[in-house]
Amino acid sequence: MKFQDWGLIDYEQALNRQLHLLEQVYKDKQEIIVFCTHPPVVTLGRASKPEDLQSWDGDVVETSRGGRATYHGPGQLVIYPLINLDNKLRSSFKKRDIHEYLRHLERVLIETLHKFAIKASVRLPEVNNTDSRLSYTGVWVGEKKIASIGIAVKKWITYHGAAINIMSDEKSFTGITPCGFSTSVMTSLEDLGVKVNIDEFKKELMIQFKNHMS
Repeated sequence: MKFQDWGLIDYEQALNRQLHLLEQVYKDKQEIIVFCTHPPVVTLGRASKPEDLQSWDGDVVETSRGGRATYHGPGQLVIYPLINLDNKLRSSFKKRDIHEYLRHLERVLIETLHKFAIKASVRLPEVNNTDSRLSYTGVWVGEKKIASIGIAVKKWITYHGAAINIMSDEKSFTGITPCGFSTSVMTSLEDLGVKVNIDEFKKELMIQFKNHMS
């Protein structure tokens, strides 16, 4: 497993680079985890609905990932794991098991956040909730969402990934309905009173990827 840091990069440029790396992973089976940050942009997943875009006036990109509308911006750390789901030698989960991969990706984020004193978890829909528009994927701190997840798979290689809200960002999620929720649902480490060294945060993510994706 290799790690690459692309720094601040345009969303569509990053997507093109992922697709290029995907072919590389498919050929040589060497998995790659990418860290990066994007200028402000709203991306629309396959499940997006017209009402997800309200008064957002910035860039919008339609994508092949799952999920609905979400925001990317300078206050986030974006993670793009290019993982070979056809790997027969992996011990952590069965090959071609997309749902199990998602659970392990959630676990990577949760364990990393725990190392920085954030008690994060997954959130299950309430038993009596009949609103099927709401997606509880991602990572939560109580009733606040701190990380969004949306993936796509091609040739059994994953791309797209997760975005963790690190710093407060006044523009974040303004003018959209993120994943079907009110913008007030979103939070960040800084909002929760935790300031992190981003390099230390990435190092912990590397450890957790090796622990949960090998």
